[in-house]
Amino acid sequence: MLAFLNYSFYSNGFIPHGHCYLWKTGLVWLHILSDSLIALAYFSIPIALVYFVRKREDLPFKSTLLLFGAFIIFCGTTHVMEIWTLWYPTYWLSGFIKALTALISVYTAFTLVPIIPQALALPSPAQLEVANSQLKLTLKELADTQTQLIQTEKMSSLGQLVAGIAHEINNPVSFIYGNIGIANEYTNNLLKLISVYQECYPQSLSKIQILTETIEFNFVKEDLPKILSSMKIGAERICKIVLSLRNFSRLDEAEIKRVDLHEGINSSLLILENKLKGQGKDPNIEVIKEYGELPQVDCYPGQLNQVFLNILTNAIDTLRESIVGCPLPESNVIRTGKQQPVNNNPQIRIITEILDSHQVMIRVIDNGCGMTEEVRQKIFDPFFTTKPVGSGTGLGMSISYKIVDKHGGQLKCITQPFQGTDFQIQIPIRIKSFI
Repeated sequence: MLAFLNYSFYSNGFIPHGHCYLWKTGLVWLHILSDSLIALAYFSIPIALVYFVRKREDLPFKSTLLLFGAFIIFCGTTHVMEIWTLWYPTYWLSGFIKALTALISVYTAFTLVPIIPQALALPSPAQLEVANSQLKLTLKELADTQTQLIQTEKMSSLGQLVAGIAHEINNPVSFIYGNIGIANEYTNNLLKLISVYQECYPQSLSKIQILTETIEFNFVKEDLPKILSSMKIGAERICKIVLSLRNFSRLDEAEIKRVDLHEGINSSLLILENKLKGQGKDPNIEVIKEYGELPQVDCYPGQLNQVFLNILTNAIDTLRESIVGCPLPESNVIRTGKQQPVNNNPQIRIITEILDSHQVMIRVIDNGCGMTEEVRQKIFDPFFTTKPVGSGTGLGMSISYKIVDKHGGQLKCITQPFQGTDFQIQIPIRIKSFI
């Protein structure tokens, strides 16, 4: 081994390579600088490869990259030997290094052959971009679905609660309502009996006369029928509310059914009746119904009632805001000197009509503040809301849009600033899967 090394570094009578260049200074330095820069570039590339491989643990073909780095190092070494042999003619050592470089380069080439099909199978940047876009879309759909499931679960729990309360109230109220008529009849009979006694015995005993005056019998005789009548009206009112709650919850109608849409709208209005009433000096919100002759429509009743409730609630909130004053851009106030316009006659118009033999339309129109085009374009986006923090989730309109779309219909919003808002629900009369 020692002899081999001595032989490799022995010049063996060779002359330095510089003699070939006749030791011309310019030519010698040209080769020195060129080989030095090439060697420096060759030695820097493996450093970058090693750094890259260490940072990317998941990178395939690591061994091939490291082998390629070794090949480049030996290539750089051959250029160093070119500089060395200008003065020291160790051509055997230079030849051995070139031979090793050749072996490593051939081995690297053979290693690359089976890898090329695998490398070609890797996705291109364009394909990765498409896959990334599809993944983002899928994640968005999953997030929307999760949001809808959460909201649906909340509405289901609310529906169960509403149905339970309606059931519990219904029995005692039905008992009261059913017996008011009988109690009224009995009371009238007793009052008639007392009147007959008074006619037959106009001169009553002093004790009876005193009691009659004490209890104010004449007033009671007039007021008792009125009280019973008021109780009957109140009981009828409670019965209607219970019926509306049961119609709204629709727990027994989770599947597609043919229903009267007007019932769902009326139930939603009855639930929101307290919000329609004015508070303090604020006026009541007037509801104008312009119902057309609609056929029964195939739908998921509970879900469609949720749409009606969301849109009506949105209209009520907008009108409450308009009563205080519609916000104007500050630049508009400064330029025109106008203050916030106030709505003293808040109205909601509900129009139902048949579009054609296949579709019906429900329009909910308010004369509130309206919206800018920027807000209108985002109105159906999940979590978008113009209400103060804590006043809204931003899910109502988004879920309503998805419910209408699920029915094969369209939910549109037509609005302009200070011109009110018109929500249009178009749904098919018949769903193909139900025919």
